Amino acid sequence: MSRTPKTMREKSGVLRADGSARVIAMALVFAVSAGLATAQEIELRGNVSEDEITATLLSRDGVRPGQEAEVRQDVAPEPYIPVSEGALPETESGTDPARAGAAEDDPAPADDPFASDGLFTRSEPAGRVSVRERRRQPENEPRRASSRTGGELDGATEPEGEAEDEDVVEATASVRQPTIDSLDEEANSGVEAENPRTDAIEGRDFELEEEPYAPLGLRLGTFDVNATLEQGLRWTTNVDSSPTGEEALLSETQLRLQGSSDWSRHAARFSAYGTFLKSVSGADYEDPEGGFDAALDFDLGGGYSASAGLNYSLRPESASSPVIIVGTASQPLRHIVGGNLGFAKNVGKLRLAATGTVEREIFSDAELSGGGTLSQEERNSTLATIALRTGYEVSPALIPFAEVELGRRFYDLELDSSGYARSADRLALRGGVAFDFGEKLTGEISAGWLRETFDDTRLEAVSGPSVAAELSWSPERGTVVTLTGSTLVEGTTTAGESGSVLYSGLLGLSREVRANVLLEASLGADYRDYVGSADNETTLRAQAGATWWLNRHVGITGNVRHETFESTLPDRDWQATSVFLGLRLQR
Repeated sequence: MSRTPKTMREKSGVLRADGSARVIAMALVFAVSAGLATAQEIELRGNVSEDEITATLLSRDGVRPGQEAEVRQDVAPEPYIPVSEGALPETESGTDPARAGAAEDDPAPADDPFASDGLFTRSEPAGRVSVRERRRQPENEPRRASSRTGGELDGATEPEGEAEDEDVVEATASVRQPTIDSLDEEANSGVEAENPRTDAIEGRDFELEEEPYAPLGLRLGTFDVNATLEQGLRWTTNVDSSPTGEEALLSETQLRLQGSSDWSRHAARFSAYGTFLKSVSGADYEDPEGGFDAALDFDLGGGYSASAGLNYSLRPESASSPVIIVGTASQPLRHIVGGNLGFAKNVGKLRLAATGTVEREIFSDAELSGGGTLSQEERNSTLATIALRTGYEVSPALIPFAEVELGRRFYDLELDSSGYARSADRLALRGGVAFDFGEKLTGEISAGWLRETFDDTRLEAVSGPSVAAELSWSPERGTVVTLTGSTLVEGTTTAGESGSVLYSGLLGLSREVRANVLLEASLGADYRDYVGSADNETTLRAQAGATWWLNRHVGITGNVRHETFESTLPDRDWQATSVFLGLRLQR
């Protein structure tokens, strides 16, 4: 027992004192010994070592150093709750005042001699946040909630922690599984009626067609073909459009075919027509007329494209032709056969194209009034040209261009009946604009200068302005305006004369006033300029017509036409007026 005070004084750091200090120490020892003896009888039931006595003296509230975490985890201290409400003031944070006071007492006092000793520093149990840490946390940072297995929460319970715990409970709770029958969709679905009731025809909503009277067309291979047949009667005041023409009633039959391909890459189209006029009463007259036109467009890839075309036309030569044949019973038939082949290349916005054209003109023999025929072989010729065009794409819808055309006209006979060599070299320069605004406006228009120089120097060269146009304009739905124009060099067999230049233009208008009513009108003009002479001729024509469709396949059509021909040459003027009424069939 004599070692105990000495050991206690060494471990507690108490300095040796005088005799009074000894007396105090001895009293303390006797008090501790009495407490240990009592503890031995109640709990320990054995000898008590010196170390256990020291630990007991240095502990607080009966808890030894190093065991605070275990005790706090097993048993949570119960906060003081007064019986009377309002005995203790509420804190601003809303926590229990008793609990808040206990939290403030957790730190060791500043005069605690053992507070700085690392061996006896209190450690917070796992899962709890100390008061110091809570004070250092920002106000907007949520506090961590203690585990529910530890009993009470440390401080105020946070709603977020409760939500997380509730999620865990819901996720881990038992979920009722659906029955096997409920998973069988086929068994649970209702049986559809095999014979549903059909709605009344009067109650159905029918979709209106945009063009209910448009032709259905025929399918021939990969082509969609439309056919139109017109049959009617035409009354005219001048049956052959000549200065001596007579009145007559004619039967007029016309057949037209149009087709286009539905190929994915290339395109093809064609059109053909045939017209036959035969006198029913009045002057004897018979006039066959017809022709066809076909075109192919090829997409070669890499900015290259190609095109090819073929055309043919047959009609009697007009009585107003510049070549006057005396003593004929009827005008000779005129055949025109032509073909073209072109290549184009796009280089950025630059458009380059080259087109070669061959046109063959053939005249049949003329029938004489006194019998026999007159050969027109000296008038037969072939024109071969090549046109080089350069354009620039200002926009996809607007391409201005410049074009030069080189060619030669070959006559079948090197010398005509008068001894003139009429073969000639051809040169033309043009400038124009091509349009492509979709359905609104398409086509091109150009103007320039044309010249043909004959091999025979005695003949004056044919030269003059050159104009060309092919436009289609739709200002509004159901209305189409077309404009065509051309310049043609006409030869002659008259001795010492070079020929003439013919300018032609036609303006057309079509309007659908109703789905089954179509109105049409046109104005045309021709001007012929004789080379080396002041003579000229003018032709004016106007026409108006209408078509009333009874159904998609049958319609009634009619038109009125008037023509006037004036010439500076003697005995060449004439006028003609005609009226047509007939039936139009289409498919």
